[in-house]
Amino acid sequence: MAAAPEFHLPLAPADLLRDGGPGRYVVQEVLAARELPPALAAFRAAFRAQGALAVLQHFDCVYSVLHHFRTVGTAVKEDALELMMHVVSHHSNELPTILSDSGLSHTDRAAHLNALKMNCYLLTGLMDAFEMETCKNSCLEADPGRKNRKNHAKTSGSLWEEEREPLLRLLTQLLQLDLRQLWGGLAVEEEFVSLMTGSCYRILENPSIGLQRYRVTREAVTHLLAAALVHCDHMFSATLKITQMLQHFEHVAPVFAQAVSLWAKEYGLKSLVGELLREIGQKCPQDLAREASGVKGYATFISELAEQIPTLVLSNMSVLLPHLDGESYTMRNAILAAMAEVLVQVLNGDQLEEAARGTRDKFLDMLQAHVCDVHSFVRSRVLQLFTRIVQCKALPLTQFQSVVSLAVGRLKDKSVLVVKNAIQLLAAFLSNNPFSSKLSWTDLDEPLKKEVQKLKEMRDRSRPTAAPVIAPEEEWEAMLPEVRAATQQLFQPLQEGEEEVLEVEETVEKTVEQITGLLKKLNYKSAARLTQKALCRFQGKEPFIGPGEENEEATILGVLKRLYTGSCPGENSEDPPCDSSSDKIEEVVQEEQPQTELVKQEMLVHYLQDAYNFSVKITEALNLISKMMYENSVSVVQEAIEFFVTVSQFGVPQALLGVRRMLPLVWSKEPGIKEAVLNAYRQLYLSPSEDSERAKAQALVHSLSLIMVDASLATIQCLEEIISEFVQKDEIKPAVTQLLWERFTEKSPCSSLERRAAVMLLGMMARGKPEIIGSNLDILVTMGLSEKACEDYRLPQEVCNVISNLAGNPKTALEKSSAPFRLPQNHMLFGCLSETVSKGFAQPSSHWIPFMEAAVTLIYQLAEGAEEICADILHVCSQQALEKLQEPDEQKADAEDSPHRVSDGSGSLSTFLLLHLVALVGQVALQQVAYLEVSVSAELRRRRLLKEEKTKKQSDTSTNKQRPQSTGNETTMEEELGLVGATADDTEVELIRNICETELLDEKHLLSAFVPLVLKICNNPGLYSDSALSAAAALTLGKLCMISSEFCDSHLRLLFTMMEKSTLPDVRSNLIIAAGDLAIRFPNLVEPWTSHLYARLRDPCPSVRQTAGLVMTHLILKDMVKVKGQVSEMATLLIDPEEAIVQVAQNFFGELANKGNAVYNLLPDIISHLSDPNSGIEEESFHTIMRHLFSYITKDKQTESLVEKLCQRFRTARTERQYRDLSHCLALLPISERGLHKLQDNYDCFADKLQDPAVYNCFQTVLARFRRAGVKPETKTLAEELEQKLSASHNRGLDSTETCQDGSQTPMPVPAKRKPIESSCRQPLSPANSDNDFVTPLSRTLRNHKRAQKRPPRKKTIITFSSDEENNSEDELLGELREEETPTKTTPITRSSARRRR
Repeated sequence: MAAAPEFHLPLAPADLLRDGGPGRYVVQEVLAARELPPALAAFRAAFRAQGALAVLQHFDCVYSVLHHFRTVGTAVKEDALELMMHVVSHHSNELPTILSDSGLSHTDRAAHLNALKMNCYLLTGLMDAFEMETCKNSCLEADPGRKNRKNHAKTSGSLWEEEREPLLRLLTQLLQLDLRQLWGGLAVEEEFVSLMTGSCYRILENPSIGLQRYRVTREAVTHLLAAALVHCDHMFSATLKITQMLQHFEHVAPVFAQAVSLWAKEYGLKSLVGELLREIGQKCPQDLAREASGVKGYATFISELAEQIPTLVLSNMSVLLPHLDGESYTMRNAILAAMAEVLVQVLNGDQLEEAARGTRDKFLDMLQAHVCDVHSFVRSRVLQLFTRIVQCKALPLTQFQSVVSLAVGRLKDKSVLVVKNAIQLLAAFLSNNPFSSKLSWTDLDEPLKKEVQKLKEMRDRSRPTAAPVIAPEEEWEAMLPEVRAATQQLFQPLQEGEEEVLEVEETVEKTVEQITGLLKKLNYKSAARLTQKALCRFQGKEPFIGPGEENEEATILGVLKRLYTGSCPGENSEDPPCDSSSDKIEEVVQEEQPQTELVKQEMLVHYLQDAYNFSVKITEALNLISKMMYENSVSVVQEAIEFFVTVSQFGVPQALLGVRRMLPLVWSKEPGIKEAVLNAYRQLYLSPSEDSERAKAQALVHSLSLIMVDASLATIQCLEEIISEFVQKDEIKPAVTQLLWERFTEKSPCSSLERRAAVMLLGMMARGKPEIIGSNLDILVTMGLSEKACEDYRLPQEVCNVISNLAGNPKTALEKSSAPFRLPQNHMLFGCLSETVSKGFAQPSSHWIPFMEAAVTLIYQLAEGAEEICADILHVCSQQALEKLQEPDEQKADAEDSPHRVSDGSGSLSTFLLLHLVALVGQVALQQVAYLEVSVSAELRRRRLLKEEKTKKQSDTSTNKQRPQSTGNETTMEEELGLVGATADDTEVELIRNICETELLDEKHLLSAFVPLVLKICNNPGLYSDSALSAAAALTLGKLCMISSEFCDSHLRLLFTMMEKSTLPDVRSNLIIAAGDLAIRFPNLVEPWTSHLYARLRDPCPSVRQTAGLVMTHLILKDMVKVKGQVSEMATLLIDPEEAIVQVAQNFFGELANKGNAVYNLLPDIISHLSDPNSGIEEESFHTIMRHLFSYITKDKQTESLVEKLCQRFRTARTERQYRDLSHCLALLPISERGLHKLQDNYDCFADKLQDPAVYNCFQTVLARFRRAGVKPETKTLAEELEQKLSASHNRGLDSTETCQDGSQTPMPVPAKRKPIESSCRQPLSPANSDNDFVTPLSRTLRNHKRAQKRPPRKKTIITFSSDEENNSEDELLGELREEETPTKTTPITRSSARRRR
């Protein structure tokens, strides 16, 4: 019988169709698809009869199924898979018996080996085919246009999804058998192992294998590969395959990390970890930098493996370290993450050995070094790792300060991600700091100094407490009798065993140390015996040399004396070797105890010093982080807010500043930022640690009251928004409201400050729930406006502000078509207000005017017939003033001598009375205008709409009744109603305007009686010299101007003269605000005076400049004043010495940049003015301004256009300073390829200016930045060509300059003269406008007519852009007073709030 052909596992399925040589199995026939079902049935029958060996005759039919797998039906494929699964399972169960049979013949063994390889080949072939089909169908499922294919995929792969995991378990079971006997006791054939494991790797290539639903499959694959590794020596192949798959399939990294971890823990395959890491470590870093996908797989594998088996990763870390210096930041991140995991899980704790500590410190040093990595992702990742290390308390105290310093340094990083993670790290340091729950460096400073002083005293005390120094010779004399006695015993018979106790050391030095030690321990006998032996061994060597004439005893004593006296020269740290009595033991104990205390004290000082240094660093970080709250990055702002919450919980004093600074962010348009602020205040104030509701309410009220101490109006408004949000969401408990009412009504004892804070908090809560105030209005009036109000007007002022929350918004009321909330004229509230205002009028109080303003405002908001109530108040107060004026003559005698009285010859009056009267008149006038413009106008419109609606309903009803007789009336009626609605608004506006223009300041109206008084005070500052009175009069003048355009027009000269000429900053600030309001109400009247408003931006006083900057910001952004011509004045604020003013300017240009191309359009105008030699702007200051403004130029088209404009400007520039300024501006632009072409096209404009080194360097900077951006080869050629031209022109210019210096008369540009300027970079105020400058501007038509008749030529050269020429003549509009109308003395004004400073 011929031997059965041997089955060789093919490299490709087609290899089985070709004859591979004699004795090798070849597929005889590939069956057609229709023949497969009966062939499979025959195979099944043969399997029942012969078992697994049936495949030897029926291999071809299943091979044919594989061959036709794409075309055969699902039933045939599933039938073949199920059959082969039964065959292999049966064979696997038979093999243990077969392999244990010692009488197995070679033929049977070969038959079973062939059957095993055939069965496994067919089964794994079917598995691979099904797996490939499943992967393909999973891709098709993502395509919505292939629905039929998707449904088909689900049906064909249904069996495979169910049978995949049992099949893998079957193969695992097979590999766990001792299959080597089938190969004659040799190793299992490598091709067979690859066949079995190949299906595993193929399954892992499926991108969805990482999903949770495939967890069982992943586990089965892991165990199958483990069986191959353990039983089939698959280590080398697995290492190569895994590293290859990690490189090409990013999704397998977590799967393999989990698998390798399992193999190392459960199967003892620890060496595989080393092989894999070594294989990755040997990859070329340059190659990895080019292969992004491969790097991600390796990186994920390393970092996840370190999380699961950090100990094994640590032992192989050295092979990965070369990648820390590679170009791939992903690999650096992975290795650093592995180090961090090792530090957290392995190298953690105080019980580490010395070697482990060294490794830990090296890892920490590497992590710290990469905090300053060149790549921002690495810096960010390292900060994240340090955050984890700190949170796990794995960072040694010795490293705390250095890591905190690095984190603080990264707060200035350019990368938003790095800054965000630096803040998180600092917050983690705070939350996990080992020092204290309170980290105020001011609180730590005092204890530190105290303990340092104590340590110094302890050290000083420890020195003199030692016993008096005894000379060694004296000690020796005391010891000599005992030493001699011990030496004499050497010459007596020795006791048993003494000779073996001591032996002489190998060297003289060690022997000397041994003898000296014995002497100090009072062991004289042993010392003498050792000396005797040393004299024999080291004859002639120092110190064992003795005079020959003496006996041996004298020689030994001489050597001992030399050794003892030489070993302790002046040293007395040991106890004197005299007597070993109990007294000496007590002395030793007493000396050791102070040493222990000293060590404890040193440790305490070190601890306090570390805590102090940590607190100082955190405080430094606070200052940096507080400035980040207004960054553009939402995530950074959120982290900064969260950080301040953490800091506040640790009692750092500066934290409250950050908590206040975040308040304005509650108005942020970003929902995330607003929610972060609300959450911060929720954590800080709504979650106190107290137990009872009452205690929680007291803690909340106390905390919020602290914020309002010295808080600005803006802070209070922001806090009001937050509290109203909390109230609307019912997050503030009723106990808080109850406590606030108790404080206000003085049922709960509290200070006056706390009482005011309680009223303010009630008002804030009333915004969310007005019923809090509405239901307790009587209590507010009786308690807040009682007779005690005159003692302190600040409380009634806050009460007025709180009650004003009841006044609804007129616009909202209009939308609801409901009548606005108003109280009757005889309501108790208005009686109390009138009485309190009238009583306080005649009493000097600095708080009366703010209260009066709040009271008048409240009356106009809530009262029916408010003008009558205020008229009565005015009448009563003016009557009191007249009564004071008509007092007996003897009381007037001292009028001229009193600085607190005003006299005009006919009578005298206390200054404060006149001040109160003028302020009251101004407030009533302003509120009367607001009442008419807002409340009355809204009410007229509401009534009109209601009337129109009623009329429309009636007309609809009548139209329905008359419908049969009418066809066109409905349309006509609607048109008429529409016409009425369109013109009615204009009618109402005209009505209000007429009242303001003709009635309010008419002689019949009460206000008109006070106008002469106000004008007299303003026009006679010499007579009315009190600064507060003049200020109030000027402010009232501004309010009166708000009433009538006619009155405003006739008194603008006076107002702007006072604003320009006053020497008091508060006066100028107040009038700037007043002028800003007038510019909005009467823009056409104020427009000619705009230049005087801009002039205040160069005021010598910082507060005036800041006010002017704010006013101009509002006016410009609202398009109320023209921008061109003078906006450069706003730009100069960017270099102001005051940081707050710089912030105003930055905010202005930031908002302006949001309005389309506004900054781009203004840049030429700004450059034109600031580069003018007469502008007074230093060159460095010009650079600072331009750096900020050019940061808003982000569009390529804008850049290209500016390049061309700036190049053209070189033609008209006349000074070297202007050349440098223009070239600097060009250097600030991010030049693109088209921008470079613009430079090339306009080269002739600036070629002759390149001789200036500064200009040349700027162009070099442009080219260098262009190259760094990465350019195309053809563009690179253009850049090189331009650089050559620049260099040639520069060198040619230098040569011509040298020629000129040798004798040429070629004219050179005149350098600009630098004008000396003050520290504030502003020109003096006083000469800005002379008295002759204040002339009422002519009308626009007349101005244009005169300008057309005669235009004087300009003497100095001024370079302008084309855009500058549009309305340049309007820039020169000036106002001027006639000399007799110009005040001869400045009129001071003061303010106390946003509208008034006192």
